[in-house]
Formats: sequence, structure tokens, C-alpha cells
Amino acid sequence: MIIFIHGFGSSGFSFKADRTREYYEGKESVLSPSLSYVPHLAIKTLEEIIEYALTKESVKLIGSSLGGYYAIYLSNKYNLKAVLINPAVNAPKTLSEYEGMATNYYDLSKFEWNGSYVKQLKEIDVLNPNQDNLLLMLQKGDEVLDYKEAIDKLPNAKLILEEGGDHSFLGYKEHLPKIEEFFK
Repeated sequence: MIIFIHGFGSSGFSFKADRTREYYEGKESVLSPSLSYVPHLAIKTLEEIIEYALTKESVKLIGSSLGGYYAIYLSNKYNLKAVLINPAVNAPKTLSEYEGMATNYYDLSKFEWNGSYVKQLKEIDVLNPNQDNLLLMLQKGDEVLDYKEAIDKLPNAKLILEEGGDHSFLGYKEHLPKIEEFFK
């Protein structure tokens, strides 16, 4: 099973999640839950899914942006392979700048992001992750996150680094065969 973990203010119906489901149709199940914006709730949901799934099959993670931050934590906790797409490796610092009202990109609803959620992100920060389990996918044109922070935090992870692009990781679909190979 592959669990696709969406980013901040996103949902399980993101473009990358849909492309992942399409690519793996008939090969492997892909689950992309729409997670709470509350970090503790999101992590608890993912832990319950992983723990149940591991009783039946292997689990692999794909995390985008904040989902990449969650994937680092979960990969480390459960010794799982994880693909990190333009991950928010310094999520507490990055998201402290977003305190106040935020928008859910799926339905344009509003939610409040506050300092207690930043504190929850700090509680799951992994200082020394097992980088052998990680594939880092970065585009230098990411307008939201500085790709160099991910390289600094994860210098020994497998790396796909591209010129241009943006935070959504342009051309994601073309990388799915590389992701499949990494998971083997």
C-alpha cells in the first residue's frame, strides 16, 4: 500500500494524489486521506492507518510539502520508505509565518492556524532520520520553500533535483516510474 500525504491546506484529492492513484491502478493500492489541519490529529490518523495496514501488507509513503514533514516522522517511526516532494523540512519555522486564518485549497473553506499547532509540529521533528529510506524530490523554482533547506537537513537521502519547476513539482507524473523503482 502507498499512502499519499498531502500538504498544508490541501486534501486527499490533490493533483499529485490523483496522478499517483492513476499510475498505480491495478498494481498497488493507494490511499490518500484528507487529513485534519491539526498536526496531532493528522499524525494519529496516519499512525492508525499504517499500523492497521502493516498487519496485511507493506506500506510506503509519499509526502508533499507538509506531508513530506509528516512522512519523515512516520518513515523514521515505522522504518518505511518515503518519497518527499518539495518537503517542508523546517515546518514549525515555515508555518509559524502562517498563523491566523488559512484557506483549504479543496473547498476554499477557512480554518485558524495558531501557535499551538506549530508546537505540535515541533514535537514530531526528527533530528536524525534514517536517510537510506528517503527519496528527496526537489525543484529549485519552488516559490514557497527553499530547496537548499531540504538538502541541508537530508544530505544523504537519494535525490532528484531539477532546475525550474514550482512548489507543486511540475512534471510529477513523469517521475512516477522512478518512485516505483525506489520503492522496490
